[in-house]
Amino acid sequence: MRLAIYCGARLGNNEQYQQAAAQLATHLAQQGIGIVYGGGHTGLMGTIADAALAAGGEVIGVIPHALELREVGHTGLSQMIRVASMHERKAQMAELADGFLALPGGIGTLDELIEIWCWAGLGDHSKPCACYDINHYWQALFDLLQHFEHEGFAHHSGELQRLSSPQQVTEWLKNS
Repeated sequence: MRLAIYCGARLGNNEQYQQAAAQLATHLAQQGIGIVYGGGHTGLMGTIADAALAAGGEVIGVIPHALELREVGHTGLSQMIRVASMHERKAQMAELADGFLALPGGIGTLDELIEIWCWAGLGDHSKPCACYDINHYWQALFDLLQHFEHEGFAHHSGELQRLSSPQQVTEWLKNS
């Protein structure tokens, strides 16, 4: 079983993000759940990879050539897949993963989460999608989704889950 993790190439301004990311990655590795992620060595991406690898986990990176230089591709992964574009990265990660989880990140993280969740709504896959809500990071997104629903624009293709502990993540993934 593998989980795709979307997260920032930066650490963010709150220490809790890095601590929670490391705890999650360690827990996933201990549970035998592999990680598929963007392949970077910096920020929360690097934290996820390093913690999972240190715990003996499988970590597969998928990185476009252009980002490999900018984000400094991780050199110690179980496997690094180099692709030509972000479109290829998203498709490759979707193929390799059994579920999708967004940790704190920026616009790229949000883009990847929303696109994969939309793909589920279109019937392109039936894999679960969730946010790892460290310190209420994703509250604004869930407020926006509630606004969409209130205004009649929400699609009801399956709820985007909101998880806040490593144990919740593994239970959600195993039961989805």
